[in-house]
Amino acid sequence: MVRTPLTPEERLRGERLGRLLREARGERSMVAVAASAGISAETLRKIETGRAPTPAFFTVAALAGALGLSMDELLGRCALEAAGSVGSEASAEPAVVPLIA
Repeated sequence: MVRTPLTPEERLRGERLGRLLREARGERSMVAVAASAGISAETLRKIETGRAPTPAFFTVAALAGALGLSMDELLGRCALEAAGSVGSEASAEPAVVPLIA
């Protein structure tokens, strides 16, 4: 089966998610968080580095739970970071960030 290449937006979204999960993990070990979420440390490593930019919903939900985040909080953080990276000029209008892509 041939996988369709990811768009630049999909790659950025995966990198953003990985960065947010890494920040939420803090000083906790990758192995401990991965075990708590029921995934391998290698899977967590790939997600955090953006090499797995489209992890399954249940994987993200398990990681959020292991990190003490709600899915709403994780989505909110992703949206805030995406809004901060949309355009470089200041605007009086808030950025519109798609919730589902």
